Amino acid sequence: MVLNHKPSIEFGVIGLGRFGTALAISLAEAKKEVLVLDSNESKIKNIRSYTDNAFVVNDLSKETLEEAGVQNCGTVIVCIGEKIDISILTTLNVISLGVPRVIAKALSKEQGKVLEKIGAEVIYPEHDMALRLARRLISSRVMDYISLNDGITISELKLTSKIAGQTVLQASLRKRFKLNIIAVEHNHKTTTDITPELVLYENDVMVVVGKRDHIQKFENYLMNGK
Repeated sequence: MVLNHKPSIEFGVIGLGRFGTALAISLAEAKKEVLVLDSNESKIKNIRSYTDNAFVVNDLSKETLEEAGVQNCGTVIVCIGEKIDISILTTLNVISLGVPRVIAKALSKEQGKVLEKIGAEVIYPEHDMALRLARRLISSRVMDYISLNDGITISELKLTSKIAGQTVLQASLRKRFKLNIIAVEHNHKTTTDITPELVLYENDVMVVVGKRDHIQKFENYLMNGK
């Protein structure tokens, strides 16, 4: 079996479950070149309306992946979290083909540790989405957040009257809460040019970066003044 493929493909997606399908479609709609592999013919047929580089593969051996052109991808995402043995073996095969960046989906910390040991970046889609939803449900002021490494978080917060009318300098978030302001949205207009003179208003949306507990402290201040 020899499959036609273009050189230097930006992304490869292996496995068309819900996560893999959504990822492949999102990348394709963003005008990225995507190589997609799955054993299910109907899933591959459906994804071909988004990318021509979609192929049915009966196994995920190193030879099959190489025939499909996986080694030409800059980044490959292995989306086979449910079948742990296949997930690990496929990830190892992709890494052995010299792909610069390999990301693998994991469903458990144990699975993730193994994937990390063989050289993959690990993502936990279901776990991360659950955390984001829980965070939004328990907090009326935190609109969304992204968790980074080492306990650092990027959060969107809706401002209250506690700091309405203050400038960035007067609010002094860096000194009081150890937070850095990335952006402020006011009247549906977003600015990333955060000057000390920028005035803050109630219901503005502020994007900050800092440790989770510092963001929680700032959120408590917005709600309770403490």
